[in-house]
Amino acid sequence: MSGTLRNANLRTGRSFDLGKMNLRQLWIAYLTYPTIILYIVLAIGSFTLLARHFPGIGPTLLAGGAVVAVYPMAWYAIHRFILHGRFLYRMKWTAGLWKRIHFDHHQDPHLLDVLFGSPLNTIPTIAIITIPIGYLIGHLGGSAAAFGTGLTITCIYEFFHCIQHLNYKPRMRWIQKMKQRHVLHHFHDEDGNYGITSFVVDRIFGSYYVDARARPRSPSVFNLGYDVAEANRYPWVMEQTGTPPRDRPAGAPHRDAA
Repeated sequence: MSGTLRNANLRTGRSFDLGKMNLRQLWIAYLTYPTIILYIVLAIGSFTLLARHFPGIGPTLLAGGAVVAVYPMAWYAIHRFILHGRFLYRMKWTAGLWKRIHFDHHQDPHLLDVLFGSPLNTIPTIAIITIPIGYLIGHLGGSAAAFGTGLTITCIYEFFHCIQHLNYKPRMRWIQKMKQRHVLHHFHDEDGNYGITSFVVDRIFGSYYVDARARPRSPSVFNLGYDVAEANRYPWVMEQTGTPPRDRPAGAPHRDAA
């Protein structure tokens, strides 16, 4: 691990704190993070398989393009209806899954380890979304092209997701706007702005909003509805966390505090 990232001020408990890192430190953490390395290795393997079973330039481009088109819609559906759904924490056998894949991220939005999805969850999901599309277009080679494209997009998504939680103001206006919309999702109202790099699908389904004045602040923006009352009724996430769910960032004072 880089000496830069051994700095105790950059680490809080189980994860690097993006709120205390700069862009250079993010690049080091990102490019040396095991999950990202695994995605890159699998993408290289997929494109190698594509080269050995090349279906032609047309099917290859079509398979990759189809994944690029489908990905924002798939992410939106997963994010809105599964990650923000309440059914997973209400079953003991899926409570830990929900905790890991999204609850922890909303409880601690700037912590890197819970920002990246677990490969045990993400890689099968990427495969399920992309491989059938590629196979229909170009059989084995098309599947390889589609899966490799999905992994590449995921790496891009994850990097921009880090930027959105990083203590850094992007120079490019479009990245600034992207970051502002995602910050609203985490700190104002979680029932909107589900996109990461694109909010086109949010616009289509009416979940897009541009500033905090557009809607009142949600009381469940940090706990996704899993408040103390829900935790008492469905205790499995709280048991794994070891503490009751929070409705504000760690260390933030209560609103009625002096």
